Amino acid sequence: MLDQRTGPYGALILRCVLGALLIVHFLNKLLIFTPAGTAHMFEGLGLPGGLAYVVMGTEVVTGVALILGIWPRAAALVALPVLIGAIVFFHAHNGFAYNAPKGGGWEYPGFWAVALLVQVLLGDGALALVPTPFPALLVRVEHGRHS
Repeated sequence: MLDQRTGPYGALILRCVLGALLIVHFLNKLLIFTPAGTAHMFEGLGLPGGLAYVVMGTEVVTGVALILGIWPRAAALVALPVLIGAIVFFHAHNGFAYNAPKGGGWEYPGFWAVALLVQVLLGDGALALVPTPFPALLVRVEHGRHS
């Protein structure tokens, strides 16, 4: 059972760490690889170069939303396909271990994807500025009142 006193603070910590990681990955693409370099890398993977800009925008917007607590569950859910895409198109062919040569395996992005899913399931956490307005059915199930 989730501890009702400390659980929301655990979700807050998870939310802030996930948001910070998304922003760091955005900054890596912006400042180190550059947007054009990131688009070129995407093209090298057989993906449209323009998708790099969508990924970068998703990383920064969902990262800020998670940290500030603006629709955090929705932000985590929106960020999830970015990590799944990173696994499928970049990391999977390198095996499991993230310290594998040539870009690393899927260990880290896989864990990160699971952590985003956990955030969706846990809820917004403490101090969310704008709680996620998920449908009432999900809220009823979350509180054990199946109707």
